[in-house]
Amino acid sequence: MTFDEIQGYAVLSTVVVPLIAVVTLLFVPGQYKQAVRWISAITGAVVFGVSVYLFVAFQTEYSEPYQMVLRWPWIENVSFLGENGVSLYLGVDGISALMGLLTGIVAFAGTLAAWKLEYRNKDFFILYWLLLSGVYGTFFSLDLFFFFFFYELAVVPLYILIGVWGSTRKEYGAMKLTMMLVGGSVLMWIGIFAVVQEANLGTFSLPALWEAGQDGTFSPGFQKTFFPFFAIGCGVLAALWPFHTWSPDGHMSAPTSVSMVHAGVLMKLGAFGIIRLGIQILPEGAEFWMPTMMVLGTIGAVYGATAALTQRDLKLISGYSSVSHMGYVLMGLATLSTIGVTGAVLQMFSHGVMTALVFLLIGALYDQAHTRDIRDFGGIARVMPLWVIAYVIAGFANVGLPGLSGFTAEFHIFVGTFQTYPIFGGFAIFAAALAAAYMIRIFAIVYWGPLNPRWKDLKDVTPLEIIAGSLLLGSIVLMGIWWSLFTDRLEPAVLSLPGVTG
Repeated sequence: MTFDEIQGYAVLSTVVVPLIAVVTLLFVPGQYKQAVRWISAITGAVVFGVSVYLFVAFQTEYSEPYQMVLRWPWIENVSFLGENGVSLYLGVDGISALMGLLTGIVAFAGTLAAWKLEYRNKDFFILYWLLLSGVYGTFFSLDLFFFFFFYELAVVPLYILIGVWGSTRKEYGAMKLTMMLVGGSVLMWIGIFAVVQEANLGTFSLPALWEAGQDGTFSPGFQKTFFPFFAIGCGVLAALWPFHTWSPDGHMSAPTSVSMVHAGVLMKLGAFGIIRLGIQILPEGAEFWMPTMMVLGTIGAVYGATAALTQRDLKLISGYSSVSHMGYVLMGLATLSTIGVTGAVLQMFSHGVMTALVFLLIGALYDQAHTRDIRDFGGIARVMPLWVIAYVIAGFANVGLPGLSGFTAEFHIFVGTFQTYPIFGGFAIFAAALAAAYMIRIFAIVYWGPLNPRWKDLKDVTPLEIIAGSLLLGSIVLMGIWWSLFTDRLEPAVLSLPGVTG
């Protein structure tokens, strides 16, 4: 067994370890809540450790486009499928290595955030780890069939997690989210079978389909017709305007750790799908439709920031802020330039850790105050100083303060946008100014001024919340001061994308 094959099993472990946790929890009696917590915490620590290893071990100088490859044939020589029809085919490039790291960080932090959960915590963690197994599988899959399978595995548990453990119109939020995402999945499924049938290669192998997309197998008309199926199908999960409306409601209704994973990781699956299925399989279709993507991404960035400025619920503010920042991601992808696409992927990571931290802190406050209305607060910096410091740092990252991850990502996106679509670059700067306005509004109303006597007995963050928050804060600072650690790993993958120019 070669070292690369051993690393392939490390990639596989990110999918299998959460499933092992699911099976183990099935046999743990529900009344043993502490055992459930420890099993989940150990699982989170393991997948976090493996994710860090895969990111650090990824070689920036490597002859093959994918590293740590593992392939197990499953369905072959059936109907139109050939020898390599459907395989459990996993591998890592710079983009998926960064997304895997993001997943490990947020998953472990979310596990610690859910430690205090009492109501049916066994059932909660079973669904939680099932969802995260799907997330890892999607990021590392090199087979289109399994890509879609893992994508759905990551999305479906959300309905139950929000509907059972959520709050504030949780049934409405869960149903709206599910209906919108299922609609997007239908479009993806149509696009998948159109591509496989048109390629006529007898395989669902993504590298084979990417090669077909670049050698003229798909006609320009076919690419222009079916690119929107992937762009909209995946874009729904990426909060593509005007298909974003499920997102703020889902954020508001979800329990804390699910909000962290939902905003921190799941929304990135949509943008990742646009890269893998849209840009890489149908490059001419991407080139044709990207100006439209730029318009929709810009509207989302400005609209999300404007809506956040008018909200009173802390979770809704963060929900609409997520719509705005995912608009930046779509703008970066739409540039089809090296610096713009690099910025889009950096923004996926930056927004992931930043918004996970914000939802962690909102959950810590809501557990005590039982309200998220900013008008109810005032002066809580006097009783929750650590909470406020963490939120302020997250807020500064949100508005792109130099030295934090938001600046690293947005700098790349803004430069790429100004190089390709200068007018839209101006709108991006305007959206950033709006972000500063709604963050200052929160600072002024919630943190500073005289303390509302109603909150004089509030407790600061717990030790577990400090650990989770420190992990997320450390990630924000690390990307802000050590750009090359991330950009060096992304560069080969971004340069290999068809249609992406310097």
